[in-house]
Amino acid sequence: MSDSGSDTGSDRGRRDQLVQSQYEAYPYPERKPADEKKRLLAGSPSQLAEVNHYVFGGRRDLSKPLAALVAGGGTGDAAIMLAQQMTDAGVPGEVVHLDQSEPAQTIAQERAKVRGLDNIRFVQGSLLDVADIAPGPWDYIDCCGVLHHLEDPDAGLAALASVLAPDGGLGVMVYGALGRTGIYHVQDMMRTLAPPGDDDKARVALTRRLVNDLPATAWLNCNGLVRDHKDGGDPGLYDIFLHARDRAYQVPEVANLVAGAGLRLVTFIEPYRYDPLLLVHDPQLKKALVDFDPLERAAFAELYLGNHKKHVFYAVRAANAVVPPSPDTPDAVPTLVGLTPEEATQQMPPGGKITVSTEGHKQVMQVPSLSRAIVALCDGQRDLAAIHGAIQEKRGDLDYDAFKMQFDQLYGVMNAINRMVLRLPID
Repeated sequence: MSDSGSDTGSDRGRRDQLVQSQYEAYPYPERKPADEKKRLLAGSPSQLAEVNHYVFGGRRDLSKPLAALVAGGGTGDAAIMLAQQMTDAGVPGEVVHLDQSEPAQTIAQERAKVRGLDNIRFVQGSLLDVADIAPGPWDYIDCCGVLHHLEDPDAGLAALASVLAPDGGLGVMVYGALGRTGIYHVQDMMRTLAPPGDDDKARVALTRRLVNDLPATAWLNCNGLVRDHKDGGDPGLYDIFLHARDRAYQVPEVANLVAGAGLRLVTFIEPYRYDPLLLVHDPQLKKALVDFDPLERAAFAELYLGNHKKHVFYAVRAANAVVPPSPDTPDAVPTLVGLTPEEATQQMPPGGKITVSTEGHKQVMQVPSLSRAIVALCDGQRDLAAIHGAIQEKRGDLDYDAFKMQFDQLYGVMNAINRMVLRLPID
């Protein structure tokens, strides 16, 4: 989807003003700083273990300072999460929160204050000016939900790539076109009923009336996956249906965006949702897909599932040959993502099948008999040799090769659903 209206400079300038005023009137996402006392919001990209795995090949020396930029940080989700995880892990360095909206940044600052975080620095301004106001170089850059609201997303990503350290990387989220089917129909209707520039409160109220009045046949209701307007209050409704500038991507367009900035796409998150060899059941179809390259598979998987509302991915400089680590050596350290070992143990069956649900799709995967015992020991400190040794104390007949076969099967599932990554020894 592309912006409405002509491409004249005055129209672009007007949209710039509308976007700026939106985030000043409706800081997004809606957050209450006091909630920081109760919970830490965490997700992808930018979880510290994920960043190490996908951006640094699992070999980042976390005793050295990490310079991280959150470009278009809004009310602070990514900056707070990353800064808190760095604090908890004893990782020195700082997170810079860059955003144009003073009200949104004020909320982020209040959230950081509640947590007592002193490793976040706040810079107000546009990511397009990053070379002047936050030049880095940055080991890691987070840019979530921002590029698709720019007049020129390619220029935005190129600006960020220009301040990236040679061995650094980015975690990015842009909207997915297929999973947002119905949203753009409502946007078109609202441009007719209440054009940008009309009173915002009246536009929000009328949008609620329209959404509540839509028949079952409307694409928004046929989709069934879109809930932001129900869960996000007025800011969520405004952002999804009334945004002055909003486009969405399919996988090939993401690839072009990344390549155009001189970057290389490392992976999409969650990986299984972009791998039709895991999704497709029919053996003849699988056979036809075997020779597809990873990008072709990802594009096919998007069409196959049809439920990608967003695309989350990690990218590095095109010349950076780093690859995610594999569990080929006994000193690889498996780390759970978004789960404690206790939580993983409770959720993991003692072998057999697990079902993963994402945006209405249920995926059944097979895990080995030692799965529960293995995840209970994945504390982010033990390497594979130590995990094997602990299990062998109870299973004296289990040699390393037999253990490794079970771990590889479990890791294949857990990494595919983004619940396990690896850390390798520092060279």
